[in-house]
Amino acid sequence: MPATDDRPDSGHDVDALLARIAELEAEVTRGKSEKDDAVVELDDRLVLQDVGVYRYHHPLEDAAAYKDRLRDLETEMDRIIKAGHAVLAADIFTFSGSLAKGRKMIADFSKLMLRAYNAEADNCVRSLRAGNILTAKKRLQSAVTAIERLGTLMEMRVNPDYHALRVRELELTADFQVKVQEERERAREERELLREQRRAEQELAAERERLDKERAHYQSALGALRAQGDESAVAELANRLAEIDKAIEDNDYRIANIRAGYVYVISNIGAFRPGIVKIGMTRRLEPLDRVRELGDASVPFPYDVHALYFSHDAVTLENELHKAFADRRVNFVNERREFFFATPAQVRELLQEKAGGLLEFTEEPEAAQYFQSMGRWPG
Repeated sequence: MPATDDRPDSGHDVDALLARIAELEAEVTRGKSEKDDAVVELDDRLVLQDVGVYRYHHPLEDAAAYKDRLRDLETEMDRIIKAGHAVLAADIFTFSGSLAKGRKMIADFSKLMLRAYNAEADNCVRSLRAGNILTAKKRLQSAVTAIERLGTLMEMRVNPDYHALRVRELELTADFQVKVQEERERAREERELLREQRRAEQELAAERERLDKERAHYQSALGALRAQGDESAVAELANRLAEIDKAIEDNDYRIANIRAGYVYVISNIGAFRPGIVKIGMTRRLEPLDRVRELGDASVPFPYDVHALYFSHDAVTLENELHKAFADRRVNFVNERREFFFATPAQVRELLQEKAGGLLEFTEEPEAAQYFQSMGRWPG
């Protein structure tokens, strides 16, 4: 709809708008270095710089899987900007009775509005963190709404197609950051797995050394008893040597077969709630050491152990249990979190089915510290 400023109130609105635009321009340009304001040699860059598109180091520039998609987005955004379609406005607008002045004012205001919008969009990208994409989208949408409100007189608004591209840029960046977070978590867990494996290997090596010394001691004593003719003591020591040989055999098997280990089922009703269990595995010689470590890390109470089951292929058994309870995961984003909505009894039934020969399983958690603490909690 054509608009003129011949009416007194129209001129007043334009003056107010000019004042607001000046404020926005001051905010956009505040803190810019002289380098930012320098003349750019290439015309295309000059056009983009003039509307606030500065090619800073984008989070996706070095991400191989995202670089091409980012480049496509930037190409399409540049095309819209260069065509002058990033901000839409009235085709006919007169200022001081001049259509040419009206068009010049619209062009200047459009450029300034686009600078403000792009500055906000770039800030959204820079400040984006994994998990806050909705906040960033709302922030950018607020900029669109503010620009449309300030530009009402000239029917000025951000092109929805251009806005959609910048929203897509936010989504790509957020998706990348989530994947980076997952990769860091995976790397952390892999390092922890390697550390645990080294500890297990060291423990097994130390146990082998201890058994060898004990075996050598009993062999020496056995020779002395045979020389004395004490057959009763010889038989007793021979049985003990057989037990040591069996322990050495088992220890050597675990050293050779690193997949062997303990599958554990534990819970922590004080830290979480009843009906949540953690199903994991450890290669440690003393599996309870691993459970105690978990209980020392960022939880108010120690874990209760429902089962410690030794398996020659603990890796496969753990994976089978995880798959069986896949639809009951607590964390569906990071599947390496081994917590499930399940009761110990439900896990016992499945463990019995998968492993058999389950000798010990405690269904009710003791949770001694939890129950002793409850009565002293503030009301």
